[in-house]
Amino acid sequence: MWKYIRKYLPFAIAAIAFMALEVYVDLIQPQLMRSIVDDGVLGVNNGGTGDLQIILHNGIKMILFVLLGCICGSMNSVCVNLTTQNMGNRIRKDVFSRVMSLSSLQADKFSTGSLITRVTNDVTQTEGMVAQIIRGLVRMGLTTVGSLIFLLQINRSYSMVVLAALPFMILFMIFILRRATPLFLKVQQQLDNLNNIMQEDITGFRLIKACVKETYEKKRFGKASQEMIGTQLRVLILMAYMHPVVSILMNATVAAILYIGNKEVSAGASSPGGIMAAITYTTQLLTGVLMLLMLFQSMARGMTSWRRIKEVLDTEPAMPDGDGVGEAPAPGEVEFRNVAFAFSIFGKPVLRDIDLKIEKGQTLAIMGMTGCGKTTLVNLLVRFYEASAGHVLVSGRDVRDYTFEELRNRVSFVLQKSELFGKSVADNIRMDCDWATQEDIEQAARIAQADSFIEELPEKYDTVLAQRGMSLSGGQRQRLAIARAVLKKSDVLVFDDATSALDLKTEADLFEALERERPGVTKVIVAQRIATVKRADRIVVLADGKISGIGRHEELLATNAIYKDIYESQMGKEKDS
Repeated sequence: MWKYIRKYLPFAIAAIAFMALEVYVDLIQPQLMRSIVDDGVLGVNNGGTGDLQIILHNGIKMILFVLLGCICGSMNSVCVNLTTQNMGNRIRKDVFSRVMSLSSLQADKFSTGSLITRVTNDVTQTEGMVAQIIRGLVRMGLTTVGSLIFLLQINRSYSMVVLAALPFMILFMIFILRRATPLFLKVQQQLDNLNNIMQEDITGFRLIKACVKETYEKKRFGKASQEMIGTQLRVLILMAYMHPVVSILMNATVAAILYIGNKEVSAGASSPGGIMAAITYTTQLLTGVLMLLMLFQSMARGMTSWRRIKEVLDTEPAMPDGDGVGEAPAPGEVEFRNVAFAFSIFGKPVLRDIDLKIEKGQTLAIMGMTGCGKTTLVNLLVRFYEASAGHVLVSGRDVRDYTFEELRNRVSFVLQKSELFGKSVADNIRMDCDWATQEDIEQAARIAQADSFIEELPEKYDTVLAQRGMSLSGGQRQRLAIARAVLKKSDVLVFDDATSALDLKTEADLFEALERERPGVTKVIVAQRIATVKRADRIVVLADGKISGIGRHEELLATNAIYKDIYESQMGKEKDS
């Protein structure tokens, strides 16, 4: 954590200095009050005659010291917040940056809800911990040591009473914290689960309503929330035991000091003002120990959160960025050389023995039964996953040699699920093409057959979409996603079942426009519909992770049983309809 704090160390040092001054003001007040009582009111050292000047003089000093303490306390808070908020900002950015660098498998391992919790709640808990250390630890340490020193100066007997009470308080604190600390991790894990449910239900909002599952999801969310509340209550109940116990010990200590003080005043060994000061110092000291408990609680919670943050920060990306290749020797060419892939080294291979070459400007379609590895195959092109064996080449270079930016500038990818954002239509199309002019955006929209419905929107290209593009139909969302990919003018364009929501005429117009406007672009199309793939230069049929057949529509219809079954099932459905 030091690397995040050291940049703001001057603020932290200033905060400690201001806190030290505030504690000094608190420690000097009982001494001034002692003088007011003993010398100003009772005249202990003046034959029983009080002195109004001492009362006024020390009273004014107390007021000035209080004002100084208020200023120091405020400045301490300012400096602490400058330290923790800036530190938290850097941590949050680094965690988010690391999340963005993780592979899909690594991100799935953490889960979306957990990553959200770590970037938000866990960072906040860590900020609170550092603030408590800077503010609470300094205050508690100086107050405890200072109060004990002043007590020793006033009367050794009083300090012995306090020292006798301290071990009982410390042992009790350790007892409580040992039982509370494991619960902090459990609370954070349950918050992960709550965020996961929330994220799933918001994403699947329409499906939940369509299936009339609102009541079920309310119960599921309520159960998760109740479990988290139950754990939090266990922590709070444990912490609640502290206050009465500390109060009992504190009052017992004060009573002991009063008892001893009464005897010593009678014997002339102490004064009423000394007893008052001793009680104040005792209260400050024991309150400081109670603050220590709260500090340990905050530290335990904060360290739990920091370990969760560090787990993300220490996760090295499974797919390191390449060194970069500059100019590629064969722009637009794609090749798979004996490629295999499994989701773990012990898992069953999803893809095996894939040997395939796609020439520049060709259109290759990929078909097969559900789960045969179609999407996984094209995901290897942009390194969403890393091939377990073999080599994937884009434009004549292994994809591992490219930087991610180079690779994904050469390959435009239209996902199965169209991801849109709560921005304007133009911004959604422009996405990673800051150089694009309005004319470029409109041309991409025309190729994607999106211009017609965009012109009907209230503010056309400036219309701001609802979150995730939910204000549009499925086909409209797909066309905007296609326009985004077309705008990049990449060497390779991948459609991962990205036209499934388009009618056949719109789809045909799209591919005709692509051939006309981007004739040199290599196109890889994953699709389920025969009508989508039959125009391709070649069609690859996958079965059980292997290439079952490859050729044109007519060839496969005559030679490949799987392709023929898919064709007949679809044509049969069309005839029946």
